[in-house]
Amino acid sequence: MIPLPLARIAEVTSGALAGMADPRAIAGGPVVIDSREAGPGSLFVAIKGERSDGHDFATAAVETGAVAVLASRPVDAPAVIVPDTTRALAELAAAVHAELTSATTVGITGSAGKTSTKDLLAGLTARVGPTVAPVNSFNNEIGHPLTVLKADASTRFLVLELSARDIGHIAHLARVAPPRIGVVLNVGTAHLGVFGGRDAIAKAKGELVETLPAHGIAVLNADDPHVRAMAGRTDARVTLFGRSADAAVRAEDVTVEDGRASFTLRTPSGAAEVRLRLYGEHAVDNALAAAAAGYELGIPVAVIADELSRAEPRSHWRMEVTERADGVTVVNDAYNANPDSMRAAFQAHTALAGGRRRLAVVAALRELGDESDRLNEELGRLAGGAGLSALVVVGPGAGPVLAGAHAAGGATEIVHVDDAAGAIAEIGGRLASGDVLLIKGPRAMRLERVAAGLLGGAST
Repeated sequence: MIPLPLARIAEVTSGALAGMADPRAIAGGPVVIDSREAGPGSLFVAIKGERSDGHDFATAAVETGAVAVLASRPVDAPAVIVPDTTRALAELAAAVHAELTSATTVGITGSAGKTSTKDLLAGLTARVGPTVAPVNSFNNEIGHPLTVLKADASTRFLVLELSARDIGHIAHLARVAPPRIGVVLNVGTAHLGVFGGRDAIAKAKGELVETLPAHGIAVLNADDPHVRAMAGRTDARVTLFGRSADAAVRAEDVTVEDGRASFTLRTPSGAAEVRLRLYGEHAVDNALAAAAAGYELGIPVAVIADELSRAEPRSHWRMEVTERADGVTVVNDAYNANPDSMRAAFQAHTALAGGRRRLAVVAALRELGDESDRLNEELGRLAGGAGLSALVVVGPGAGPVLAGAHAAGGATEIVHVDDAAGAIAEIGGRLASGDVLLIKGPRAMRLERVAAGLLGGAST
């Protein structure tokens, strides 16, 4: 973070110094919400959650080096007392971002692929300058400002992902760190029940391009009609990416071998060959989005193609492919799931396996509203018709998935279990050398524990 005296932090957050806080003391270390991560010069933000209250750990944070605590009530430590710590965190991040005059901020949103695209673009920008980007999926009202506060005067690129669970969320995050480049990947079925339909999802995602300045750039998916239509919602210049012939940055001659895609990356200034190490043909779309943003940042096409071809998965539980010593391949794509990402995962599973035996562990999708039963039955039909040797469905709400799978009639065995432990016991005994197992489900089911159990590790 840019070093700031406590007096300045109190000013920008409308807070009051308390607990013998020295107004001249400098907070120049990391801003943290976990007292165990506090260190010399850090600022500890006390967040009250459902299961714990950060205020209870204020003393511990200061004892390990924190200069002060950003708190909403008095604590036994030097503090800046504010009405709401989450709001104050955003205000502090906005103030710091305003001072990052040498940095270019890129915002990424979409129903699927945000984290993978963020990882790819951060890899690209790091080739040409100091870059700050979120860890995993720090993309909400807490993770977003925490990421911004990692930037300092040396930062040249700030690559952020913005999530939404309601109208107005993306607009709020964009106000914290106004982007010059906004990337919109897609409008899909994630959180369909929360928003009520694709049009509402498009409205929410389009808030990103509406915040762009006239000198900014909207990087839009030419292949998604909802995203392409966002060109009319911004004063910024628009550049299109995708597979459409009119996309400025596009993929040509896409091929998939062993689950990994290769293509010709075509841009207005030339072309280069890309051979992805990421699994799934859907990775092409994320790579194109990152390439388009990188191109607009002035990164040479040859550098873009080289970085995309070198990139490995950075964030946990997204098409993580692990070979066990006994020859079983485990595909851990358990971070989250929606109807669109499920289809992409099964497509990648088939391409990766080739002629090998395939099995899958899935769970019923959530937040689909009135469409839940229909879309979960479609999931069942997708899985049941995918030529699997065994399908294990985990957890509650599995009825429509099981019905769809049985109706499809393609899986040799279809089993329902209560939890991850049951899935490990059920699928573990069926695995043999050469098998390829896909694990995918909604975040709430924590199916990454299935992968951890089968791989002999512990999930985090």
